[in-house]
Amino acid sequence: MRIVVHGQQAFGRAVLEQLLERNEDIVAVCTAPDKEGKPMDPLKELALEKGLAVHQPVSWKSPEALELMQSFDADICIMAYVLLFVPQPVLDAPKQGSFQYHPSLLPMHRGPSSINWPIAMGAEQTGLTIFWPNEGLDEGPVLLQKTCDIGPDETLGDIYFKKLYPMGVDAMIEALDMVKAGRAPRINQNLDEGSYESWFGKPQAEIDWRLPSDQIYNTIRASNPQPGAWTTNSGVKVQIFNSKLVESAVGKAGTVLRLDDEGLIIATGDDRGILISRVRAEGGGKISASDYASDCQLSVGSMFGSLT
Repeated sequence: MRIVVHGQQAFGRAVLEQLLERNEDIVAVCTAPDKEGKPMDPLKELALEKGLAVHQPVSWKSPEALELMQSFDADICIMAYVLLFVPQPVLDAPKQGSFQYHPSLLPMHRGPSSINWPIAMGAEQTGLTIFWPNEGLDEGPVLLQKTCDIGPDETLGDIYFKKLYPMGVDAMIEALDMVKAGRAPRINQNLDEGSYESWFGKPQAEIDWRLPSDQIYNTIRASNPQPGAWTTNSGVKVQIFNSKLVESAVGKAGTVLRLDDEGLIIATGDDRGILISRVRAEGGGKISASDYASDCQLSVGSMFGSLT
């Protein structure tokens, strides 16, 4: 089977590695254009190392891009972490079409921050979908899905790197085997039962200490490592990473209730608190919260957040 690998970054590279180990017939590798001053994309790097043809269209919307995909005479296109919009004629150019990876249980959490949002919403389960994309955003018939639990203390990094990343690479290979065997389903998504969320960015990662502790904790977990939950201390931004929920932490929301080698406990809006153990001050690197407290001369009673 003649295969086009379309993707980028470490996930795309990992999928290509698996395909090469299986001696699959890779006729082309497509990835995003190079960015000036940035390292070479890991997928492109591996493809060049293995002597594979690499193509980097600026856009897939042109007649030339369609001709390029048609020129591969491919049986299937495997889309591993694709950010550029790909129109339907290009998706349909391979004989059996194109399938794509998405790190959520579609049609839930369509959109660019599909791992962050379930954690921020307090969900206990998420997963991944391999689907046949159309021109809608993360829309198209489902080929297969895999689920995984979200532990009560797991972060964005935990869920992606320990679960959705390795499970996703394996699922892409499983999907290819299903296509080869002629048993790759096309199950329509019911968008009425789904959701779409836009970016989980800096505005969504800002902490309002008046909120319930669970909601604040979920925001911190969903933002670790990116984009980094944040608050302010004396008007200066500070990002919060490692944290724990603390019971019976009574005080005004945003108040520092305790300082020690473990870090600092900040009161929330429901007589509980958050123990902060790792932070990054504006313009600096990640440090322990106890070192940060010492550097900033924090004391019990110091206030965090703009609503003081």
